Amino acid sequence: MSADLPVVGIVGRPNVGKSTLFNRLVGRREAVVAPEPGVTRDRKAAGAAWRGHRFVVVDTGGWSAAGDVLDGKVSQQSERAMADADVLLLVVDVTVGITEPDARIAAMLRRSGRPTLVVANKADSGSRDDGRWDFHRLGLGEAWAMSALHGRNVGDVLDRVLGLLELDEADISRSVPGSDEVGSDAAGEPIAGAGGSGEDSVGGGEDPVDEDPVDEDPDVPAVAIVGRPNVGKSTLFNRLIGDERSVTHDRPGTTRDTIDTLVETEAGPVRFVDTAGMRRKARVDADTEYYANLRALRAIDACDVSLLVIDAAEGVTAQDQRLAERIDASGCPILVLLNKWETLDPEHREGVLGELARRLHFVGEAPVLRISALTGRGVHRLVPAISAAMEAYESRAPTAKVNEIVQLAQSAQPAPGGARVLYATQAATQPPTFTLFANREIPATYLRYLERRLREELGLAKTPLKLRVRRR
Repeated sequence: MSADLPVVGIVGRPNVGKSTLFNRLVGRREAVVAPEPGVTRDRKAAGAAWRGHRFVVVDTGGWSAAGDVLDGKVSQQSERAMADADVLLLVVDVTVGITEPDARIAAMLRRSGRPTLVVANKADSGSRDDGRWDFHRLGLGEAWAMSALHGRNVGDVLDRVLGLLELDEADISRSVPGSDEVGSDAAGEPIAGAGGSGEDSVGGGEDPVDEDPVDEDPDVPAVAIVGRPNVGKSTLFNRLIGDERSVTHDRPGTTRDTIDTLVETEAGPVRFVDTAGMRRKARVDADTEYYANLRALRAIDACDVSLLVIDAAEGVTAQDQRLAERIDASGCPILVLLNKWETLDPEHREGVLGELARRLHFVGEAPVLRISALTGRGVHRLVPAISAAMEAYESRAPTAKVNEIVQLAQSAQPAPGGARVLYATQAATQPPTFTLFANREIPATYLRYLERRLREELGLAKTPLKLRVRRR
């Protein structure tokens, strides 16, 4: 997303429908939503468009004056969004009326001087519209009644947003048939939010989100930071981007959404993606955690490189092993990061390295970096390692070179049972994929031998590699 695009921040107290509105504006289920308060914790940004005008929408966690340390950090993220946005949407609950947190947030917004629109959410029908007048007492001007869940009056709110952004008033003034009844996202699917399902959506209206939202640059490599809960992923993410973008806390499961940021590095732009900690299915006991896991798995499938963060103080667990298997199955390069390395004495360090070689042997020669996300020790080696992995991931070898390596390998160690590779070629990249034409079936052990020789001779130790055998 371009830094020149205007930013629209969504703020408010917990459980008023901010993430549901965020999903509505960006046209897809980007943020995790659930009926209970406190689901969103980090600032999450995504591109949106309305009437040909593009902008960035920022979702935030609920602001609260009281609570524990974690609640305070979530509120700080919300305040950061208030300071950075060009226009703010203060979301309130029309079914509840003004609460003390609503009044305190409104006071902060009045002092900030930022253009602000009060959005009286959960006005699912016209009978609730009169409740918006109560919010005039917040001192932020007229409140707009709408339903983020059903899309009701969202088009009117977006027209007003464009007006506050001073974008093309002549275009904004045109009426849009059916804009009061919106029930589907950009893909034509109903968007379900907290407290309801997509089946409740009102059909027949026009979606407030254009078909061409702001796209991510496909040429910029995406690097996903994955691992179990509470291993230091968000701390590493904040370290890499140089900003407190993700909320960090020693409570497992602090991160619920995937958060991404584009960073300019010495190797060029890189998009780092922070993901929720993933536990095995049997221990996922809430919808929020289930959907957070789904988004983390989606990030793995879509990324170019995965950073598997392991808590060195705890060693390599069975869940670390399962995550490594999942990343390996996705086909992207993997870098193993032993975080909190500084907390181990020399004896324990040797034990962790031995355990790593035994439990993660299937990832081949994946780079292993020993770091401290908290202090920054060793983090400077990450970008060069990512660049090397991407270079190997996208590399292509000449057919003559591939055949030479395979023939020399067969001369040094013939395959059992008279099997022989007659011809070999590289069929694809990302990951490097080789097709072997053989006279008969080749044993799996011999294929591993050929894979090792190809890795050694072509410098492919830092990337997954696939071999396909065709009989002639």
